[in-house]
Amino acid sequence: MTAPIPRDIPDLPAVPGSPVLLPSYVPATAVVAPVRRPLAGMFRLLTAALAAAAVVLELLLGSPARTLSYFSVQTNILIAVTMLLSAARAWRARRPLPASVTGATLLYALITALTYHLLLAQTTPPFSMTAATTPPERWHAQWAVLQVLHTAVPAAVLVDWLFLTPAARLHVRQAASWLLYPLAYLAFTLARPEFLTEANPARYLYPFLDVQADGYRHTLANALLLGLACYGLAILLIALDHARPNPARRPTKTGFRLRPPVG
Repeated sequence: MTAPIPRDIPDLPAVPGSPVLLPSYVPATAVVAPVRRPLAGMFRLLTAALAAAAVVLELLLGSPARTLSYFSVQTNILIAVTMLLSAARAWRARRPLPASVTGATLLYALITALTYHLLLAQTTPPFSMTAATTPPERWHAQWAVLQVLHTAVPAAVLVDWLFLTPAARLHVRQAASWLLYPLAYLAFTLARPEFLTEANPARYLYPFLDVQADGYRHTLANALLLGLACYGLAILLIALDHARPNPARRPTKTGFRLRPPVG
C-alpha cells in the first residue's frame, strides 16, 4: 500500500539569492539566413589571381626548382588557394574558412613582407630569386614580381582581414601551431644545400640563413631570433583581432547587430 498524500505540503525554504542565467551562444545561422557577399568574393578572387600570376611569372623567369623553394613563393601559392576558397564561399553564402586557416595565411603573408623589406631589399649583393648579380631594374619583370610577391599580395591579404573577415576569432593557442610551417621550412632550407654542389649559387636562398658564410651557430641564432619575432607577430595579430571592430556584423531592424557564425 502507498502512503496517503498529506493535505498540507510544508513550505520549502527559499533559495538564497537571485537565479543566475548562464550565457548560451546561439549561432547566427540558427536565426539569420546566410547572405551572399559578392564584393568580398570579387576582392578575394582578384587577390588569388594576382598571387597566382606572380608565381607563374617567377617560374618563367627562373628555375622552377629554385623558385618553388622560396618561402614567399610557397606563401603566395597558399594565399591563392585560400583566397579562391574564401571567394567561392562568399559567393555561395557558405560558412567562412576556419579562423585558424585565415589567421595562419595572414601571418605568413606578413612574414613574407616584413622579411623582404627589413632584411632583403637593401642587401649587398642584391637579393634575387633568379641568381642575378645586379639589382633588378624598376618596372621590369623581375622587379615587378618581387613587389607583387612581397608587397601587393600581403597588403591585399591584410586589407581582406581588416575589412572583410569577422573579428574575435583567433586564440592564443593557435600561435604555436602556426609556427610549425616556418619551422619545417627552416629544416628544409638547411637540408637543401646538402643535395647541391658547393659551386651552386642557389645553395642558400637567404643571406641570414647561409651556413657556408656564417656557420651553424650564427645561422641558428638568426633562426631563433626570427622564430621569436614570428611568434610575437602572431600574438600581436591575435590581440588586434580581439580589439578591432567586427566588419562582418550586420545591423538588424531592431538596431542590434548579429554576430556571424564562428568559422
